[in-house]
Amino acid sequence: MSASASPLAERLGYVFRDQSLLVQALTHRSFGTPHNERLEFLGDAMLNLAIAELIFAKFPAMPEGELSRLRANLVNQTSLAAIAEENALGGSLRLGAGEIKTGGALRPSILADAVESLIGAVFLDGGFVAAEGLVKRLFASRLDAPEQEHPSKDAKTALQEWLQARGHQLPQYMVKRIEGAAHRQIFYVECVTERPAFKVEGRGATRRTAEQDAAAKIIAKIQAKGIA
Repeated sequence: MSASASPLAERLGYVFRDQSLLVQALTHRSFGTPHNERLEFLGDAMLNLAIAELIFAKFPAMPEGELSRLRANLVNQTSLAAIAEENALGGSLRLGAGEIKTGGALRPSILADAVESLIGAVFLDGGFVAAEGLVKRLFASRLDAPEQEHPSKDAKTALQEWLQARGHQLPQYMVKRIEGAAHRQIFYVECVTERPAFKVEGRGATRRTAEQDAAAKIIAKIQAKGIA
């Protein structure tokens, strides 16, 4: 077990009965086997169910569409990577030499996957109640944030609606390149708007997340320039 695994367990507020599950959850495939990808699969499903149950109970008047948007805002890569950073997860990861050299411990995709893997590991070790308890602790501040009661639209939707409201052409998205191995691809997508005239490049683990990243960058440019 890595030296930093036990302190991490303390920060997470959960003591593993089977320490090997914790170690596996912290092991990236670049380090060796058993790695955390199967736990990530399980944790992803557990996380979505737990968040759905939590926000369903917390916001009894919220319609289905807003519940879905809120859940997406809570469990996306950006949110999960931020949670990993808040819990100093990067320093506990077991990475191969190549990933260490290229800053894998800071890479959002690796951090987000590790959070899901930990949730999956807790589910196997302690059951649904224990895993849901971990999700509650990890997401407590985000679930309690007032702005979450009225979740913002995703960046692509927000950009499209902003342009439509002003009679402008819709943005055009184009995949410029795809890098990385098949199981860890990074998509680079270009987003172009005619009015205002912007061209930016977004990146993400999927085409959709890359498009969202690009749209968010254009929205940031619009706001920075004070375009009405």
